[in-house]
Amino acid sequence: MTVMTKPNTGAARAVLAAPSLSPAGIAKPDLISVEQAKAMDVATMTDLFKTHLNPGQLHFMKLLGFHKVKIERAEGMFYTDQNGRKILDFFGGFGSLALGHNHPRIVAARKKFQDENRHEIAIAFMSQYAAALAHNLAQIAPGDLDMVFLGSSGSEAMEAAIKLAERAAGPKRPKVVYAENSFHGKTKGVLSITDGQLYRGEFKLTDNTIRVPFGDIGAVENIFRADPEIGVIVLETIQGGGGIIQAPEGYWQKLRALCDQYGVLWIADEVQCGVGRSGRFFAFEHFGVVPDITAVAKSLGGGKSAMAAMIARREVYMKAYGTPKTAMIHAAATFGGIGEASITAIETLNVLYDEGLIDNAADTGEYLLQRLRALQAKYPKIIKEIRGQGFMVGLEFHDFSQTLPMVLRPVVSVLDDKLKGSLSGFVGALLLRDYDVLVAFTEYNRNVIRLLPPLICERSHVDQFVDALDSLLSRGIVAIVKDFVKSQMK
Repeated sequence: MTVMTKPNTGAARAVLAAPSLSPAGIAKPDLISVEQAKAMDVATMTDLFKTHLNPGQLHFMKLLGFHKVKIERAEGMFYTDQNGRKILDFFGGFGSLALGHNHPRIVAARKKFQDENRHEIAIAFMSQYAAALAHNLAQIAPGDLDMVFLGSSGSEAMEAAIKLAERAAGPKRPKVVYAENSFHGKTKGVLSITDGQLYRGEFKLTDNTIRVPFGDIGAVENIFRADPEIGVIVLETIQGGGGIIQAPEGYWQKLRALCDQYGVLWIADEVQCGVGRSGRFFAFEHFGVVPDITAVAKSLGGGKSAMAAMIARREVYMKAYGTPKTAMIHAAATFGGIGEASITAIETLNVLYDEGLIDNAADTGEYLLQRLRALQAKYPKIIKEIRGQGFMVGLEFHDFSQTLPMVLRPVVSVLDDKLKGSLSGFVGALLLRDYDVLVAFTEYNRNVIRLLPPLICERSHVDQFVDALDSLLSRGIVAIVKDFVKSQMK
């Protein structure tokens, strides 16, 4: 396939002449059709990705060997590539695929919606689909979480949550507490409570935030007591980007009590750990507590649409937006709750319960943890820790020097910081190349492999993954490094 690209104009700014108003009309640019896109080869994909999307990201894809793969189709637990190879998906789109790929009920619901030419955007009118989805989320949510804002992404839902909480807390309590190693999104507002210099870059962020260690209830109590301007605390129930980190026992009950005592609003970020991934619909349900506001996204779209929701206590919502004068301050955006996305989420929620997928996440997730802990016992010098809940699991490797023969450790240990993430990268790359298994990584602790398989995952899939990892680790670290280096030379 030949693709024409624009000429390189360097740093010069293009000067465009006014379009001709001749009867011939406007000429069509050299556009790629849908069928041409489907037929595109890997070399062309690589060229266009490098030219128009993200050349820096391509560097990392090449290191992992991911750039050699063109996905032709996906179904259930598997991708199928250009060579007909089936790839077991334990990456799960960073937790976006609770139902797996192309679940038949989701595909059927969307097709029926399209075949009947139902409305997508009805901003001037009420939408029966948005209303039904909001009702369903309120039915699922515990306590008095029953006011819903619909959006398209986790960042958007979290932006809505922060804005709602700030208005409800009032101008005298503008400060927001967040946790170390948190990830709440990349948009400008929630970037201020995302604890990562890589994402923060040199952007000018809001200055009304306070950072505390995750899981340290004493630190939270001290800061609440010391600063009466704190009105909001926002925390992931399970930290994803931080390396699948959970708070210690009793933390969430004590947090709820402290928030009540000091009048602080608690936002639970469930964008990744929600929608059944932990073995309950919301991860905070494991602890018998209810936040003031929560947010879900990712899997809410059933793997076929971009859908997110903020869910708040009615009292909090009405305090912020409960009058005609304030109702439109943060009303739905153009694509918030559009028709097909809403019916996709409605069907997703029904499938979760009809097929027992939340229970499966708890049961088969525990089986995954058991098998991985047995693997840790087999390779204690390689695997440092296994942790998680349901189908949100982290596998942490030791620092690179600790995995090597004793004679090499003193020499290599001085490079451990620079080598962080190398072993997880080697393992991830070789799992894909040699065993047809895809895994994910984490933003902050690069020694962690993140496992977020679809909630349809069965024990046979767990066995396939763990057996592959066992076979790979049995080669030994030196052999793994040599195999990875050889793969980079091809």
